[in-house]
Amino acid sequence: MSIRRKIWIKFFLVVLLFAAAALVASPKPVSRPAWLGNFLEKMKINLGLDLQGGIHLIYRVDTSAVESEKVGDALSGLQDVIERRVNAFGVAEPLIETSKSGGEQRLIVELAGVKDIEKAKEMIKETPFLEFKKMEMPTEEADGADKVELSPEDEQYNIQQKQKAESLLKQIQGGADFSELAKLDSEDPGSKDKGGDLGFVKKGTFVPEFDKVLFEGDLQPEQVYPQVVESQFGYHIIKLLETRGEGDNRPSSAEATAGKEVHSQHILLAKKTPPPVQQMPTFIETGLTGKNLKRADAQFTSQTGKPEVGIEFDGEGAKLFAELTKQNIGQQIAIFLDGEVISAPTVQAEITDGKAVITGNFTLEECKKLVQRLNEGALPLPITLIGQQSVEASLGKASLAKSLKAGVIGIALVMVFVVIYYRFLGFVASIALVIYSALMVALFKMSTGTPWSITLTLAGIAGFILSVGMAVDANILIFERTKEEIRKGRSLKGAIDEGFHRAWPSIRDSNISSIITSLILIWFGTGFVKGFAVTLLLGVLLSMFTAIVLVRVILTAIIGDWAERMPGFIIAEKGKINFDNGEGGTNS
Repeated sequence: MSIRRKIWIKFFLVVLLFAAAALVASPKPVSRPAWLGNFLEKMKINLGLDLQGGIHLIYRVDTSAVESEKVGDALSGLQDVIERRVNAFGVAEPLIETSKSGGEQRLIVELAGVKDIEKAKEMIKETPFLEFKKMEMPTEEADGADKVELSPEDEQYNIQQKQKAESLLKQIQGGADFSELAKLDSEDPGSKDKGGDLGFVKKGTFVPEFDKVLFEGDLQPEQVYPQVVESQFGYHIIKLLETRGEGDNRPSSAEATAGKEVHSQHILLAKKTPPPVQQMPTFIETGLTGKNLKRADAQFTSQTGKPEVGIEFDGEGAKLFAELTKQNIGQQIAIFLDGEVISAPTVQAEITDGKAVITGNFTLEECKKLVQRLNEGALPLPITLIGQQSVEASLGKASLAKSLKAGVIGIALVMVFVVIYYRFLGFVASIALVIYSALMVALFKMSTGTPWSITLTLAGIAGFILSVGMAVDANILIFERTKEEIRKGRSLKGAIDEGFHRAWPSIRDSNISSIITSLILIWFGTGFVKGFAVTLLLGVLLSMFTAIVLVRVILTAIIGDWAERMPGFIIAEKGKINFDNGEGGTNS
């Protein structure tokens, strides 16, 4: 493959990349296949609190009752509880984080799109609640009231099956061959191919209705029972073939039929039956709660080394737990956190010292997670609301409109500047800037389908606009280096190649410093600062790709002999160019 062909393949890939980014980033639907349209409609930019309105709450966290080495775990547990509560509230992309202000721990909750601030505060203010409950299964008598009825369609099907069975019985009574009808119409897969032959069996092998006909009735060998027999499986037509062994047909004489065996045939037409009723357990409060749990930790069994969860109760809890385990040996005790079952271990023996282990096929991560959730309820951290802010949706929309307008104006001014100052090279840089903007918006949208969803805030938009200037800054360094090489007498192609080569160290170092700054802000910052840093980091990384890779691919594909004849149109005055490919000086 020729070098020129490779260059045009790269250029074509750049065009495809831009087309894909524009398709994802487009704010309005464009013509596209239905399956693709449905996929793209799911990708929307998550707007932060300041852009779509919502609630900003700040809580003071009281950690005075927690040992200093456990504060980190307790805060993590508190954050996990609040996240679950907010998720149950139905908020998309909530922000829940902890921070330290002076000597106090703070919990920050941002709920974008939520209007009912009182309901949100009511939901969040409660501390985690851990409780241990007895679990009881309902009795069979209780289940009887909840039997599932057959649907009208199933009832009609059963009627038709019974009518078909009665029709087959009349055919047999009229002289039809039992075995042939069994092969054609029986729905018992175990005997169908054998003409319904069931072989010799003793009493108790079949369902009671079937046994009664064979062992307790007056049916004689080679005789067909004159009625269709209904059982839980369906409708049976039964024929007794022969008997062997001693016994009679007296129902009251179990010993008399113990040695008797019968050989029979049947035709089964299956029927629809109601689905089994799922037994739902009930949970009974025991008075044992998280206030009685001193600690929970991950440990390992001495024999197998498998992870398990150790728990220890205080004095009051030990007494309650001893009584609870004594009464429920072999039964399950359900552990609830905020009304959700997190574990339901089975009691193996009475435990009187208040110390127990929860065993199971835990992985180490599962074990640690259960320990954390137990400690969430065992180490409740009271929280006090100290600040709240409500942003109206209308204000958010106004802020978004102004921010987008500022972004468009900023990009347009940068493009005008580089085109005027750098001419055709500036025009190519502007194309790369458009591609960069489309790629950034596409990344924002596509992130919603990943665990690392990006929420766009006003600060994030500021970071995006700042990264636009940084993207052009890289091209300015390249173009200035290109000018220097032209003044030294290089050809236009050689000058552009050397410009990229010589500008790269400066671009690399400046962008690395920006990346380091962004990472520091992400690590230590909160709220809007973190949103700004995330957007800036993405912008810097993407701007390096567009400025270095895309611009170079486009210029390599487009710049040819025609450009050597029009140097003033490309970047500089014609008199400044040496048109041969050597390293000669400038023309006077």
